[in-house]
Formats: sequence, C-alpha cells, structure tokens
Amino acid sequence: MLEKVETWAWRVLLLAFTALLIFTSNPSQSTDRERARAFTRSDEFDFARWTLDAVWVKLQQAALNSPHYFDREARKAMTLEFFRLTDQMIQIEDQIARIYSDPGVADPETASASLRSQWDSISRRRAQIQPLVEAVLEQQVGQVADELGLTVAGQPVPPVLAHITPLPYNLVVSPRERIQQEFSISLSPNLTVDQHATLEAEVDSTLNVSSLVVPVGGIGSYPTMVMRTGWMQWTIETFAHEWMHNYLEWHPLGIRYSETPELRTMNETTASIFGNEVSQMILERFYPELVQRPSPPVQTVDLPAVKPDPDDIPRPVFDFRAEMHATRLRVDELLTEGKIEQAEAYMEERRIVFWEHGYPIRKLNQAYFAFYGAYADTPGGAAGEDPVGPAVRLLREKSQDLGEFIRRMARMSSFDDLKEAIQALP
Repeated sequence: MLEKVETWAWRVLLLAFTALLIFTSNPSQSTDRERARAFTRSDEFDFARWTLDAVWVKLQQAALNSPHYFDREARKAMTLEFFRLTDQMIQIEDQIARIYSDPGVADPETASASLRSQWDSISRRRAQIQPLVEAVLEQQVGQVADELGLTVAGQPVPPVLAHITPLPYNLVVSPRERIQQEFSISLSPNLTVDQHATLEAEVDSTLNVSSLVVPVGGIGSYPTMVMRTGWMQWTIETFAHEWMHNYLEWHPLGIRYSETPELRTMNETTASIFGNEVSQMILERFYPELVQRPSPPVQTVDLPAVKPDPDDIPRPVFDFRAEMHATRLRVDELLTEGKIEQAEAYMEERRIVFWEHGYPIRKLNQAYFAFYGAYADTPGGAAGEDPVGPAVRLLREKSQDLGEFIRRMARMSSFDDLKEAIQALP
C-alpha cells in the first residue's frame, strides 16, 4: 500500500513540475528574438503539446510499473535488443536512401519493398519494448543518483523521466562582432536542409547577426527528450545529462542558466561531466560486456633501416579538436580587433579544410562556436581559451567524488562563485 501511495505522490509531483516548466519557464522575449520569430513562427516546435503527450505516456508507464515484472537479466536482454533493433532500423533506412539515390534504379519503390517490410516489422517490435527500456534506463540513472547523494528520501527530484523521440532543431543566434549565444529558437524536426539555409539567410540579413540551425542530441524539457540512436552508451549518457539539467532547475545554477554565457557553459559542462561518468558507472554495473577495455601494449622490434617509399610514409592524423581549437583562437583574435569580415572569411576557409579532411560542416560561423563552445567537458575544441570549462573540470578533479562536485556546482550563481571555489582549493 505504501508503495502505491509513493507512486501516486510522484505522479502528482511530475504533473506539477511539468506545469511549472510549460507555463512559467518561457525564455525572455528580446526584441531581436521577436523579430527573428517573424521567420520561424510557423515552423516552431510545440513544446507544450509534446510535453503533455509525453507525460501521458509516462503516467501510463508508471501505472503498469512494468520493469518490476521482469528480473534483471530479462530487463538487460530487452534493453540490448532495443538498441540492436534501433541500429538495424538506421542501417535499413540508409540502404533505402541509397536505392532512391541510385540513378541506375528505375523503380526504387519496388526495389526497396523488401527493405521497407523489414523496417516495418522491426519498428513494431521496437515500439513494443521502448516504454520498458526507457523505464529501465530511468531506474538505473536514478539508482546511481541516489548513491551519489543527489536524491530526497531515496527519490530523484524530479524523477528521472526521458523519452526517445525525434528532436527539434535549434536556431542559434550570435552577434557578428563577438561569439555569444544571444537566444535560440526550437524548430520542427521536419525542416529540410534547404529550409535551414533559407531561414538563416533571412535572420542574418534582417538582424545583421550570425545564425545557425543545429541538430541536438537531447533537450532538458520534462520529460527530457533523447535522440534515437543505436549507440547505447550515448543514450544512457544523454538520459543522465538531461536529467542533470532537470536537477539543476531546482538550484541556483540551473535557475540562472540563461543569465550569462559563463553560467550557460557552467551548466552544460557540469551536465556533460555527470552524463559521461554516470553512463560509465551504469555500463560497468549492468552491461559490463559493453565496457571498452584498454588495448594491451603493442610489442615492437627494431628493424634494419631502409629508404622508405614516400607513399608509405604515414601522414599526421587530422586532429579535429585541436584544429577547431586553433580556429576558435584565431577567430577570437580577429573579432577582438574588430575585423568581422576577415574573421568570417577565415572561418569559411577553415570550413573547407575540415570538409577536405572528412568533416562535413555546413556552416562555420560565430553561432557555431557560441553553441558548441558551451560544452567544455573535454579540453580543446570549439571552446577556445574560454576559462569557464577548465575551471569546472578542475573543480571536478579536486572534488572527493561526483556527488560532491554536483552539489558544489548546483549552489553557484555566477562565474565568480566558481573562481572563488577554485581559489579555495588546497
């Protein structure tokens, strides 16, 4: 009886938290944002409708309490099956796309009929087990959160709830004269690339800004939104990452997420660190066969020196993060000097270099760095010399454990708070 009361209590909490997010968490309406919405309004993502639909799914899921009907091995088998099916679906979609792109195929509909039938069958089975798999991963993230001391009476607040779903695109807008995310607008997941480019051009010319439509892997709505993928570790990491945003919403760091670029980077870097570490903990505990083990040391021998063929000489590997880091540094220098057009020309030159090395970046601009530079859990990359990411990483390194790190970060209201915490380190 007590378990039923607790279950219904959490359902009430879920509904209250959802209502709070839908009706009171609207972003500030800047003049530029409203001007941009003249071009995006008809294509914006309907968060309220999606959230209410997802909450209904989760309430049904809670009423069934389905994970408790299966033992640990059955839950594990079903979870592994779900990701295997997802991977198969993605591969079949790629094969179908190739058939439709092949000029030698006269009737692509007939040629792909068998593949489409396979896809339908796999999709039905995947849809059957998705609610259970989501509930299993939610429980596992919640269990680790409890062990880290991030719960109330053994329950995560808010409860860990996530839904694997097509995600909206994100229109990111930055000033041209500096790299800073001024605002963003969520767009329909059904928009095409040419529509992205048209929208960016309209916003850029009207507001004299730098904009970019980017895909996202997860969104900290409630329930959180997680992209479909066959990569299980990444999905678990995103479940944990986005729940951390929900957790921080109840603390100063999350409440002030949008106040400054530094606070946004602190939030995103904290959530990324949490997601990375929690996903590794869950894999080691529940899916140890998926944990990547370090390779054994390679035994080498000395060989006689011979004149090598020039074609056999190994070329340096293109380091994406290092090259992107160097690009960001140069862009910052040019923008600081007021050389906006030169910075933009340089970014286009570098975009071509990335393309030639196998990285198909559609547009490299100020908005690109404003968005990707906020995820600074790993050194280098688009963050450049931004001091926020390294400070967050240093605090994690010096914290006793992940739980202590999260509690310290959650209480912070500014980058000054973080700098003071770093100065106080032994």
